[in-house]
Amino acid sequence: QVQLVESGGGLVQAGGSLRLSCAASGSTFSINDIGWYRQAPGKQRELVAVISNDGSTNYADSVKGRFTISKDNVNNTVYLQMNSLKPEDTAVYYCNAFASGPEYDYWGQGTQVTVSS
Repeated sequence: QVQLVESGGGLVQAGGSLRLSCAASGSTFSINDIGWYRQAPGKQRELVAVISNDGSTNYADSVKGRFTISKDNVNNTVYLQMNSLKPEDTAVYYCNAFASGPEYDYWGQGTQVTVSS
């Protein structure tokens, strides 16, 4: 079992920045990939950014150059630094961990990010 707790969401003006944190606990040794998804009202949940155990990263095209994912392996925390925020970045952001042995997707409770124009 893996538990994920997000923090850092809030309201920010367009052009501003926020940093999201996701603290993982439990069987963190089983995590292969950890990252962030988001879901805006009326839209499907979409991948924002993911980081693998080897440190490789993958970003949605819409956030490349603006968002940076990183992780602290000592504290089992993953971060999403979001710069140059746009109103279209408004969504609930969810932390996701994909674990193996057996394979399972874990989700956090979500944190709201609202970008005003």
